[in-house]
Amino acid sequence: MSMRGENKCIPENISYDLDRYIEKLNACTPLKAEEVKFLIEKAKEILLKESNVQYIPSPVTICGDIHGQFFDLMELFKIGGECPETNYLFMGDYVDRGYFSVESVSLLLCIKVRYPNRIFLTRGNHETRQVTQTYGFYDECLRKYNNNPSIWKYFTDLFDFLPLSAVVENSIFCLHGGLSPFIESLDHIKLIDRFQEVPHDGYNNLYLIFKKSYVRSTLV
Repeated sequence: MSMRGENKCIPENISYDLDRYIEKLNACTPLKAEEVKFLIEKAKEILLKESNVQYIPSPVTICGDIHGQFFDLMELFKIGGECPETNYLFMGDYVDRGYFSVESVSLLLCIKVRYPNRIFLTRGNHETRQVTQTYGFYDECLRKYNNNPSIWKYFTDLFDFLPLSAVVENSIFCLHGGLSPFIESLDHIKLIDRFQEVPHDGYNNLYLIFKKSYVRSTLV
């Protein structure tokens, strides 16, 4: 089964920019600061429309942590096939630990904006402000963008937009890590207000977020 409409609503000039960005990133060259800002604004527009639970048809290749290992990511595409010929679901932890987090996450975002119905990205525990300041992404952004922390902020603001989970072919539940014991169904996940930093006290705060979202939904 093929996914339809992978190019819809993408103006020709934006497609040209994205193709140029992808070519640049395939050579493991970071985007310029203004290019990062443009890319992230376009990615936010797409991710904003996606649910906390993304329903994905098969076939799709499901991938785990990348952690800034850019050349492993390239090998994955070499073996699995380039997007859009192959559909992908990446389940988080795109950054930290490796030396090429900027290039890795930028490339995935470029492909997401270029082919929004061919690749799906969910959030991992490293897609947060707290964790990226400890495990390397923050320092990498400073190193590659002239000690300018705004690039790190662009990316971490974007992370708040990433969906939390996916269901493939209505039968395979996919997410990066565990969920609160208070979450008992997919409908509960859909009620979470995900557009924020992941709570430090995950279980209790996630429950409070769920409760507030539930109250709001019942009052509408």
